[in-house]
Amino acid sequence: MAKMEVKTSLLDNMIGVGDMVLLEPLNEETFINNLKKRFDHSEIYTYIGSVVISVNPYRSLPIYSPEKVEEYRNRNFYELSPHIFALSDEAYRSLRDQDKDQCILITGESGAGKTEASKLVMSYVAAVCGKGAEVNQVKEQLLQSNPVLEAFGNAKTVRNDNSSRFGKYMDIEFDFKGDPLGGVISNYKLKLERDFSRYNYLSLDSAKVNGVDDAANFRTVRNAMQIVGFMDHEAESVLAVVAAVLKLGNIEFKPESRVNGLDESKIKDKNELKEICELTGIDQSVLERAFSFRTVEAKQEKVSTTLNVAQAYYARDALAKNLYSRLFSWLVNRINESIKAQTKVRKKVMGVLDIYGFEIFEDNSFEQFIINYCNEKLQQIFIELTLKEEQEEYIREDIEWTHIDYFNNAIICDLIENNTNGILAMLDEECLRPGTVTDETFLEKLNQVCATHQHFESRMSKCSRFLNDTSLPHSCFRIQHYAGKVLYQVEGFVDKNNDLLYRDLSQAMWKASHTLIKSLFPEGNPAKINLKRPPTAGSQFKASVATLMKNLQTKNPNYIRCIKPNDKKAAHIFNEALVCHQIRYLGLLENVRVRRAGYAFRQAYEPCLERYKMLCKQTWPHWKGPARSGVEVLFNELEIPVEEYSFGRSKIFIRNPRTLFKLEDLRKQRLEDLATLIQKIYRGWKCRTHFLLMKKSQIVIAAWFRRFAQQKRYQQTKSSALVIQSYIRGWKARKILRELKHQKRCKEAVTTIAAYWHGTQARRELRRLKEEARNKHAIAVIWAYWLGSKARRELKRLKEEARRKHAVAVIWAYWLGLKVRREYRKFFRANAGKKIYEFTLQRIVQKYFLEMKNKMPSLSPIDKNWPSRPYLFLDPTHKELKRIFHLWRCKKYRDQFTDQQKLIYEEKLEASELFKDKKALYPSSVGQPFQGAYLEINKNPKYKKLKDAIEEKIIIAEVVNKINRANGKSTSRIFLLTNNNLLLADQKSGQIKSEVPLVDVTKVSMSSQNDGFFAVHLKEGSEAASKGDFLFSSDHLIEMATKLYRTTLSQTKQKLNIEISDEFLVQFRQDKVCVKFIQGNQKNGSVPTCKRKNNRLLEVAVP
Repeated sequence: MAKMEVKTSLLDNMIGVGDMVLLEPLNEETFINNLKKRFDHSEIYTYIGSVVISVNPYRSLPIYSPEKVEEYRNRNFYELSPHIFALSDEAYRSLRDQDKDQCILITGESGAGKTEASKLVMSYVAAVCGKGAEVNQVKEQLLQSNPVLEAFGNAKTVRNDNSSRFGKYMDIEFDFKGDPLGGVISNYKLKLERDFSRYNYLSLDSAKVNGVDDAANFRTVRNAMQIVGFMDHEAESVLAVVAAVLKLGNIEFKPESRVNGLDESKIKDKNELKEICELTGIDQSVLERAFSFRTVEAKQEKVSTTLNVAQAYYARDALAKNLYSRLFSWLVNRINESIKAQTKVRKKVMGVLDIYGFEIFEDNSFEQFIINYCNEKLQQIFIELTLKEEQEEYIREDIEWTHIDYFNNAIICDLIENNTNGILAMLDEECLRPGTVTDETFLEKLNQVCATHQHFESRMSKCSRFLNDTSLPHSCFRIQHYAGKVLYQVEGFVDKNNDLLYRDLSQAMWKASHTLIKSLFPEGNPAKINLKRPPTAGSQFKASVATLMKNLQTKNPNYIRCIKPNDKKAAHIFNEALVCHQIRYLGLLENVRVRRAGYAFRQAYEPCLERYKMLCKQTWPHWKGPARSGVEVLFNELEIPVEEYSFGRSKIFIRNPRTLFKLEDLRKQRLEDLATLIQKIYRGWKCRTHFLLMKKSQIVIAAWFRRFAQQKRYQQTKSSALVIQSYIRGWKARKILRELKHQKRCKEAVTTIAAYWHGTQARRELRRLKEEARNKHAIAVIWAYWLGSKARRELKRLKEEARRKHAVAVIWAYWLGLKVRREYRKFFRANAGKKIYEFTLQRIVQKYFLEMKNKMPSLSPIDKNWPSRPYLFLDPTHKELKRIFHLWRCKKYRDQFTDQQKLIYEEKLEASELFKDKKALYPSSVGQPFQGAYLEINKNPKYKKLKDAIEEKIIIAEVVNKINRANGKSTSRIFLLTNNNLLLADQKSGQIKSEVPLVDVTKVSMSSQNDGFFAVHLKEGSEAASKGDFLFSSDHLIEMATKLYRTTLSQTKQKLNIEISDEFLVQFRQDKVCVKFIQGNQKNGSVPTCKRKNNRLLEVAVP
């Protein structure tokens, strides 16, 4: 908001009346008109003192942004326009600064926006409290609990697309700094489902809401469950239970007659039952029997009766309601476990209660009765706490307290909840007494006990046996609530109050293999059978309301009354009849009257003086003394009657709203006068400032003009002087020029005459020289002609002589050619075939190489492809080329290896040379990489002691089976190979059992079969050989033998002997035992077994 638009009071720029306490005149019509006027201008919040009225706009408004949060943060309640953030901030600051536990009660009918209001309150508190990683996590969990509870506790109804079907009360716990520590959610079950049988669970048409993305909402709920702390298996279990509840609605029954004439019910489609049993893990026959029979236990007797179709449907609906209700209670408890405060320090608490408002429908039943009872209790505590707050403020401000007349609805609460003669007590008594119990007997009992009560009406009143009130139907009774008279249909009161779940169904649920469902029905455990009748719905509800009232009594209340403007859920529509109905049953006019019973308006002295100080000359513009004295002077100056106001310790109290509006009118008029004065002073200042600026500008311009004129005159004088000087200099220059020109012409005349003379002399000499030259040229031409004639004659002679020599040479060449051809013909017949063969062979080989260039295979060493040879005589060459190419591409492939890869392949090559075609186990080891350190001793803390005892590099660390010398049984040992030693350690403790230097290892023996047994032979007489050789079994035999061979060769420079035989000797202490490998069928599959036959033979059976 811009600086000039910031409001300092809700009275500024007020649309209608922001606080209903100030409404004049006060009646139902003006109340509704004021709400409509503010609603039409998008002002959805209105105050009744400290109570906030919220009208659902059914559209998004830009009044909940982070900027709005900062605007209302730490501001006085009446300082800005009415807003839910103002009430939230007031409650939070009272909790944080005054150490008072707070409670925010949100009431209204379905679709009035209660759930959204509770979310706005929680989001505001989360925004203004502290920051930090832990605090942010707690806030996120508290906020994300709402989507989870809405997903499972809300439903689409005729009145609302997202109607809460439960009463939620959340206690948010704070530390001494005002930072949230956690929370506790209480599910008071204030809302009961209306008619459970009307819901078609799996009908997509009934569950579809326009503009709602179900997939996105489902992802939001799953994410919220994860943030709150639900494990994946818990979320899956919850969804399975929901699916089972939905499937229950599809079960239908059909009647069947038994032989004894009794009616029983059977399930029409057992596929639906089968799907439910698969989801819940219940045996199908157990659940089917529970839907068909009911077992009644009394002391030591059990009686089993069949259920007819109506009773079966009742059992199905009761099971669905109980299953979903208990699931929701489990969800609340599970969320409480996650969001509860972890510390045990003293905590401050802010409670948020979202409940249903008063209900008056055409057909009102048991549900409306108990909800209206709850609202009676809330109205009672509201009146008590409001009057108590008023009285405390009057006493605190030293204002005389006057008694306020108001309607005390305690008599109505007593009519409903009295333990002896209350309606709920009589309903429980009817439900529990033996004999025939119907809704009519319950109504008769009400007529007997409550007929004389002034707030109870029925067809039979005042104990008369005649019809006294013909406006009432026969099966109804009427209660005059604080919000008006409500007519209740007595039909269904007894059944809904019982709300029984047959014990057979509880026991069937307890037998489920689904862990969550089993935990929801502990009473189904046969070992814990309780024959005591469960409490009725009315008694449970009464206890819940008592607990809620006790909780609210300990906190400072704050109220938000939500109103639904229309039934169409559309924006910009205000149905006055609907709003009037809600105003009546919410008791809003009663709230205003209670608030206005004493003083309608109160304000601290400082803001009051600051707002109205311009109305008095003595307080304007600044008051030097105390604020209270300034207010007293101000009110005396305005001549306001003394009975219209009172002075408290820190506030001024105004009795009548007309007085406040008079002050506002005077302030508005005074502000207009002050604005006029400010404008006058400003215009005078502006004109004087403009005049002084013009005067200063004129002086500056004049000074600059005078300077410019003098400069111009100086320039003109200067230019005139320069012109005169230039004329004089020009005249003098021309005079000198004429003299110089005369002297120059005289000198030029002499030069011209001399030049003409010299020219004449030169031309004469030229003519003489030309004559001599012509004579010499004639002689030269004649001589040249003579020499040319002579040369031509000599050339002709030489050409003739050359032609003769050329003819001789040609004749000689032809002769030599004839001679050569004759000689060549003699040799051609003998050597022509060889020459042609060599030429043809050369061409074939050349073509072969050119074709091979285009048919070369890939560079992969494992590629076996090679072009076929075109001719048999090229077979050796073809094979040699193939061998050379393979060697070349292998070299190219090896050049790509890193040092580590070269080492691996070297080990693999060594293993191939040692075991290929010798050991049957070798082919299976080719594709397995040699890792060596299989145990990762450096990373495993279990082997820290073993790691510290070994200082050398570990080449192999593997668990092997050491064969016992006595009986052939195996014991697990850690086999360690280092650069110099071979070590054996205990697998559990890591303690080293044996240490053998590699120089003492002489030989390794193994069989040729597909087993992992091998013997390590030690040097006789060495210290390590005192107990004899070692016999092991390992899954990595090839790798271990190869690494042992290479390490021994590297250290001792001697090759280790690898013996491969199906029989070999092993030295055990002083005895030599023969180890023999045989083929045999094993009981344990493909694992070789070792057995000691006698003292000299150890037999290994290999499959």
